[in-house]
Amino acid sequence: MTSTETSRETVPHGVGDSAPRPDGVLKVTGEFAYSSDLWMDDMVWGVTLRSPHPRARIRGIDVSAALKVPGVHAVLTHEDVPGDKFYGLEHHDQPVLAIDQVRYQGEPVALVAADHPETARRARDRIRVDYEVAEPLTDARRAALDPSYPKVHRSGNVVRHQPIRVGDVERAKELAEIVVRGEYEVGMQDQAFLGPESGLAVPAEDGGVDLYIATQWLHVDQDQIAPCLGLPADKVRLTLAGVGGAFGAREDLSMQIHACMLALRTGRPVKIVYGREESFFGHVHRHPATLRYEHGATRDGRLVYVEAEIILDGGAYASTTSAVTGNAASLGIGPYEVPNVRIDAYGVYTNNPPCGAMRGFGAVQACFAYESQMDRLAAACGLDPVEVRIRNAIGEGSRLATGQVVDMPAPLTELLERVRAFPPPPPADTSDLRNLPGGVSNTTHGEGVRRGVGYGIGIKNICYSEGFDDHSTARVRLEVVGGEPAVLVHTAAAEVGQGLVTLQAQIARTELGVAQVTVAPADTNVGSAGSSSASRQSYMTGGAVKAACEAVRERVLKLAEERLGISTAGAVLRDGRIVAADGGTLASLADVLDGEAVEETREFHHRRTTPLDPLTGQGNSHVQFAFCVHRAVVDVDVELGLVKVVELAAVQDVGKILNPIALEGQIHGGTAQGLGLALMEEIQVEGGRIRNPSFTDYLIPTILDMPPMRMQILEHADPHSPYGLRGAGEPPTLSSTPAVVAAVRDATGLPLSRVPVRPEHITMPRSTGPA
Repeated sequence: MTSTETSRETVPHGVGDSAPRPDGVLKVTGEFAYSSDLWMDDMVWGVTLRSPHPRARIRGIDVSAALKVPGVHAVLTHEDVPGDKFYGLEHHDQPVLAIDQVRYQGEPVALVAADHPETARRARDRIRVDYEVAEPLTDARRAALDPSYPKVHRSGNVVRHQPIRVGDVERAKELAEIVVRGEYEVGMQDQAFLGPESGLAVPAEDGGVDLYIATQWLHVDQDQIAPCLGLPADKVRLTLAGVGGAFGAREDLSMQIHACMLALRTGRPVKIVYGREESFFGHVHRHPATLRYEHGATRDGRLVYVEAEIILDGGAYASTTSAVTGNAASLGIGPYEVPNVRIDAYGVYTNNPPCGAMRGFGAVQACFAYESQMDRLAAACGLDPVEVRIRNAIGEGSRLATGQVVDMPAPLTELLERVRAFPPPPPADTSDLRNLPGGVSNTTHGEGVRRGVGYGIGIKNICYSEGFDDHSTARVRLEVVGGEPAVLVHTAAAEVGQGLVTLQAQIARTELGVAQVTVAPADTNVGSAGSSSASRQSYMTGGAVKAACEAVRERVLKLAEERLGISTAGAVLRDGRIVAADGGTLASLADVLDGEAVEETREFHHRRTTPLDPLTGQGNSHVQFAFCVHRAVVDVDVELGLVKVVELAAVQDVGKILNPIALEGQIHGGTAQGLGLALMEEIQVEGGRIRNPSFTDYLIPTILDMPPMRMQILEHADPHSPYGLRGAGEPPTLSSTPAVVAAVRDATGLPLSRVPVRPEHITMPRSTGPA
């Protein structure tokens, strides 16, 4: 890894250092407590009855047989929901339990609580539901464009239609010398986190409930749960339990309301843990998409216009479909300057599984299409694929298709030139079959293996957009305990594996000069920290912790002046001392605080954004932009349809490196998910039914599938963000997918317009030799 020269803080394990993770050893040794490990002596177990049908009317539910099973404490249906019967992140369109119909396979219909999970499952299987089965509505394009198509919801099938209009596309079509067209498809990807949905709800003496849950946003969970329970928010208290991965799937509720309902009904703690198959039905997935693009350019490869139709299948309920559609539209032409743009992006309802947030959030689907188009344009113009991107790349000061001016560094040309300069990997050593695609199975000796190289670049928005008042709250307490200074940081920010707990402590060490920092468990006893999504927590909660620490430092310095009569101009806190600008010690914290603690709470807000215009798509809708570029090298056995990714090289600008090892892990992880979407990951849905709800049949990359990675990390500071940082977790997922597919195209000469690429897409007839 290389980086531009920047100053580093001198505080051990502070900002810029690879501070160790406090949960690292526990997770490696298996001692870390995840939400599925929660336990109370008197708890009972909850299970969910789910619909086997994607679309059906419910004519009746008979729970009498289930209630007769010994050990059963409660059986609940929609009639037992004590408050609002509907919830949702952006639209309250999802029933807590199905009422008169089901809209997707796996929709929750009833709940059972029993003293043993097997007893609960037996009782669940005795519930009888009278379904009137109907033909599922699964055609997303017809749902978007055909007014005669039946409605999934009374409100209609279109959750959001977002146009983007710039210039005069029809006039530009007359001027374009080169035109390339493509139709693309992105399959439904699963977040595939390893820790299934789980939690423990405990009834409280005040009539409320305490919920210990693996989630991404404690306060938005609380906002949805409390009205459905008929309780005020302060009687629904949430504490973050150990999270085994998220990637967007824990933004929506799963079993939260169900567990609380059962706990309040039984008066006992209730634990719910999904199995792997149920998890596939119990959370949202990445929106599958169909995309039609047309790019027009001059003969030297400079873009004149882009026209696109993007259709995102949101499934049965809205979840974050509206925001995903906005992202796909606003970023739909990629990080390129285009004077004339016409985009129509649709997010729609169908009877397919619900879809919502997943790493990349609408930008992934668009990136695969526009980068595939850039490769087609390069071929049509006779240009190198990197060169055509450089000729059209935006830079600082460029205006995006939404009219927003890029007012931060946008070093795309540098990123592309750096990745192009990486030396190629050596040719495959065919003497070791493990180096060949399928070689470990002795399926080839290299006869049909061809090598290919491909590139991809993407643009991703950071933080929430379109006028949302995104903020985070942090409370920081400084005191002297046993003669040593100690800091307590308290936020509601969800640690979902990205290293946020580590980072909060790093910031406190840097700002307050204190080695001993404790990060309190995240809960709703402090103000909201927002969601652990959109690559926003380092920016937002990092900003809040930094602001709270600065406020603590200011109070300490003021106390020193008031109590000790010293001047603290230019002074800092370091190692339990107030240190003057010349390095001399002015006072100890123990003398200044005199047994008291200093505590401050601060909210951090980013700069304001605006909604996209519903007719033109114009608006300053995004807070920040991040960029990553990949080069992929693959070996393809064109006779067997097998692909081995030989190497992935990545160059990413992160503004400021806060924790080098954690950052590398984010780039590796995002790249792995992009590789998975390119070659193997897909929830296969037919007629609204999931065919592969298991890790046996839903394939994700393992360590054997991930190749060596070259990596360069640049630091072009964003002047608007804390420490100049950029969110870093999502951009690698965008650019890695088109880079891998471009490399497979290069090896095979096939157009390959769908991901994941399947073996049957790339197999060629075996050569029979000369006649």
